[in-house]
Amino acid sequence: MSILTTFQRLNPEQQRSLLLLLGTGCFFWISLTTLLPTLPTYLADLGGTKAQIGLVMGSFAIGLLCSRTWLGHLADTHSRKIVLYIGILVAGIAPLGYLLIPSIFPLIAVRAVHGISIAAFTTGYSAFVVDLSPAKYRGELIGYMSLVAPIGMGIGPALGGFLQESYGYGPLFLTSASFGFLGLLLVGWIPETPRYHKAHQEASLSVRSQRSFRELLSTRSLMIPALILLLIGLLFGILVTFLPLFLRETNLGLSAGLFYTVAAIASFSARILSGQASDRYGRGLFITGSLFCYFLSMIFLTQAKGPEGLLLAAIFEGIGGGILIPMIIALISDRSFSQERGRVYSVCLSGFDVGIAIAGPVIGSLGSFLSYPTIFTLSSSLAVIAIILFMSQSNKSWKTSLSFALGKERDLYAVDG
Repeated sequence: MSILTTFQRLNPEQQRSLLLLLGTGCFFWISLTTLLPTLPTYLADLGGTKAQIGLVMGSFAIGLLCSRTWLGHLADTHSRKIVLYIGILVAGIAPLGYLLIPSIFPLIAVRAVHGISIAAFTTGYSAFVVDLSPAKYRGELIGYMSLVAPIGMGIGPALGGFLQESYGYGPLFLTSASFGFLGLLLVGWIPETPRYHKAHQEASLSVRSQRSFRELLSTRSLMIPALILLLIGLLFGILVTFLPLFLRETNLGLSAGLFYTVAAIASFSARILSGQASDRYGRGLFITGSLFCYFLSMIFLTQAKGPEGLLLAAIFEGIGGGILIPMIIALISDRSFSQERGRVYSVCLSGFDVGIAIAGPVIGSLGSFLSYPTIFTLSSSLAVIAIILFMSQSNKSWKTSLSFALGKERDLYAVDG
């Protein structure tokens, strides 16, 4: 009921734009996640070793890292919409590359290009959503609009696993591409005010708000969220690269597609509940809770002896991801000005990208020396470090950081009060 009430408080143009964005986002994430449980096994079937699979999967983040900065600048200075176009177009084209180039090392380039899709889409989508969200409903609307990820995760991996097992990799890659092109059709209907039309509104803002990329990266208010995302990006990169291989090898009675579907359901539920609550109780408490959920997920995964343990791991991973990403986006939105948000997202979310980029190749190169439980134990330690960092450094002093992380202090870095 709260969703409908909040939605009805928006003007018709905002409502229409958000609905179109929601549809576009669902198509994008379905396209992307159909390959989540299937691409590592595809690479293994091509004869790839653990190190090679890690290298190909990790190269996804090369495209992310190389494109985040200029895409963020493009979103701020020209158009959120054109950045969305780039993201959804690449999402449609890249799966065709996997189909047409069935060779390990050339797929590194295809995977890197595919990474541009998520860099462009998440930057344009997040900036668009915040532009359309009144400040007092910001956390709630970001939470609702970020539901496209768990919706896509709920459909994509199960669909991808079914297509791969029933029809093979060809129909899988064609279906992934088709969802990307369907999203492309919706983007064209989303209205946008050109960025230069807002110049007179932004001219009155202080010079302090016109921060360069270097200044943004060196600002503690944004550097700590970026480091948190770096650590969780490492954890997530390890999970995405090695979970399908772990489940195939151990035969514990749960497919990777079902794991991700359960995680998506948990993520969906968490986002529904956390967005509105964070507007009332602050972002800190929910970020702390999400990091703890990531820790529990890795512990359950390490100790899993059957499908029950895997399901618990999936639930806590879903809750952690469902809360962390929208809360970090809301947090850095609170701490930035409208005309710099594209760059802010590109800087902070690059932390997540770097983590994914490092995780696959580094852990993959050690794969012959490490068992899967050991790999997931290392992941749990990353969550512990993230918890300690956030609880001690997320605000202006260790005392206010601890209070903010426990929901007892407002965010002293928020620029709009």
